[in-house]
Amino acid sequence: MKDPKTLVRASIFGTIVLALCCFTPVLVVVLGVVGMSALTGYLDYVLLPALAVFIGLTIYAIRRKRQADACCTPKFNGITK
Repeated sequence: MKDPKTLVRASIFGTIVLALCCFTPVLVVVLGVVGMSALTGYLDYVLLPALAVFIGLTIYAIRRKRQADACCTPKFNGITK
């Protein structure tokens, strides 16, 4: 992604969705309604690593955005106009 803001937004959205699925029974209820409740035993093997990946992606995106903001801001070196 060329725009750091888009990467930050996407990673924060993914982190929030995964956190909701990990810490609330939303996904368990959805799987039960759809008829796939047998998969609920395997959710920890998928959701926790995915949450770690999205948290890492969020940290990376924030650092990249800060670097992009720092390199693109004009520096006046004390000269005022």
